[in-house]
Amino acid sequence: MVSNKRLKIFILVFSLVSAMFSYYVWQVFKTPNFRVEANQPFELFIPEKSTFESVLDTLKKHDLVRDQLSFRFLAKVLNYPEKVRPGRYIIHSEMGNWELLRKLRNGRQDAYKVVINNFRLKEDIAGRIAKQTDYDSAAIYAVLDSTELMQQWGFTSETSPAIFVPNTYEVNWTTSFPEFLSKMNKAYVKFWTSKRKADAQKLGLTPVQVSILASIVYGESKNPKEQARVAGVYWNRLQANMPLQADPTVVFAWKDFTIKRVTSKYTALNSPYNTYKNTGLPPGPISIVPSDVIDKVLNLEHHPYMYFCAKADFSENHAFAVTYEEHMQNAADYQKALDQNKIH
Repeated sequence: MVSNKRLKIFILVFSLVSAMFSYYVWQVFKTPNFRVEANQPFELFIPEKSTFESVLDTLKKHDLVRDQLSFRFLAKVLNYPEKVRPGRYIIHSEMGNWELLRKLRNGRQDAYKVVINNFRLKEDIAGRIAKQTDYDSAAIYAVLDSTELMQQWGFTSETSPAIFVPNTYEVNWTTSFPEFLSKMNKAYVKFWTSKRKADAQKLGLTPVQVSILASIVYGESKNPKEQARVAGVYWNRLQANMPLQADPTVVFAWKDFTIKRVTSKYTALNSPYNTYKNTGLPPGPISIVPSDVIDKVLNLEHHPYMYFCAKADFSENHAFAVTYEEHMQNAADYQKALDQNKIH
């Protein structure tokens, strides 16, 4: 009888101890242990050659860890002090020790999301990428503006913007900018399939030249329904060795994107990007364009049009013409509309 009573007491005590131990283990492993606002995650940066103590110093500096003892204990259990990996790691408000330490130990970085879209100047590209990453904008520009540095990917200072295929990319904090450009080049090579390269060859153009022409087409028209036709006009002019006379290239040469009317004042500028003074394509793209615009150029419309200008109804569509006389009438109608609306 006594033995049964002692057994029951032992079982009860053991159960209580087990429950307490289980609760403590749960706290150590799973309970949120970091002072982080729910709507404001914390970015933990761990540089190369960091130690466990330096990681702890960073956490202490920002007063992030509620229970230092449990964090240190589990870190030792997981052998994290021997496996500190550099990177950028996001700490959320609901994270427990187990989740964060496994993330840190395995080097599962939280990548930056870098959006590449319609940039015009290299300064714009550098500034925008810098805002989305930890890169320095001046360092980015220095690489993009250097033929010596860009030639390893097959580009020059002028053609460097063509390396970027518009998309959203994930880039780790530990990825250097040259490594980032290698990633961009892989996307570029993947985009330029054998089919696209063959289509470019049929037009007598290289992939970079297609990108340059596409940037001019995109500068002239944002209307997908007429971009292939606009590309056809410029292709006809290239075949006839006529100046492209593309207003967007002049605006680019001036680096003044507030210009509304390209007059003789602007076309007098000596610049390789002034397609009123120079025949052929300019030396580089005047913007990074959506991929579908490149496909519009590769599948440009074959037609007899040699001229086009904006329609007088300001619909952002264009009036196309075969002869110069017809074009001059279309241009006169547009200029009259500009004057009537006092657009200078």
